[in-house]
Amino acid sequence: MSNDPAPAVETARHHRLKGPLGSRAFDGRELAMWQIEVTGGGRIWYVLDEERTTVWVVAAGTGHPKVTG
Repeated sequence: MSNDPAPAVETARHHRLKGPLGSRAFDGRELAMWQIEVTGGGRIWYVLDEERTTVWVVAAGTGHPKVTG
């Protein structure tokens, strides 16, 4: 996440979220929302602020996020 927050080649374990979850309003701007699958159910969701070269962690948990179904 710190070395390559938006990989050119996405994988099943590290990718941009799609649909309504694909972006999020943050600090008055729409930013791309990404996910890293840490374990079978554990996820880290973050937004990528390219302007500030910063990654903002939005959610992290050991279970599969219920919002994705």
